[in-house]
Amino acid sequence: MQHPTFIENRLAINRTGLWLFIFSDAFLFAALLASRYYLLGVLRPQEVNQPLGLALSIILLLSSLTAYRGETAAIYGDIRRFRRNILFTVGMGSLFLVGVGVEWAEAFHSFPPSTAYGTMFFTLTGFHGFHVLTGVLALLVVLLPGQKKRLAAGNYWGVEAMVKYWHFVDVAWVFIYPTLYLVS
Repeated sequence: MQHPTFIENRLAINRTGLWLFIFSDAFLFAALLASRYYLLGVLRPQEVNQPLGLALSIILLLSSLTAYRGETAAIYGDIRRFRRNILFTVGMGSLFLVGVGVEWAEAFHSFPPSTAYGTMFFTLTGFHGFHVLTGVLALLVVLLPGQKKRLAAGNYWGVEAMVKYWHFVDVAWVFIYPTLYLVS
């Protein structure tokens, strides 16, 4: 059996590493957002599908709620509620990705990647979509059957880390959405 101090130190190191990763990733998003304003100012094509962008935003923000509920359930050892909420989160993240695919098909004809706005649009939504995809895959990993034993033993670090990452991805979208869809 490991000494409690070792476990506490390991958890602190894990949390510090996660926050360092999130901060470094936030700088990448900030650089992309700043590039959009530097290149285009506040210009935005009229063809941007604002209702779809709003729907994607609502889906993603609701997924943060279910992720939080899943993490809380894991902390209290309610495996059934944990699994259900994380599956809802995965489903909403997948729905978001499908919506981005639909949006890309529309956007490709209205403002192709060869245009300045198209370049920024596809770069920002693609970079963010990649983060959503990795978040969905990571959430599926915490649902693996072996996790049930770990959660029952009070070890929910994997869930905590993935939910914090998911919240970060959602917060990034809170900045991307107005930058691409609302500013003009």
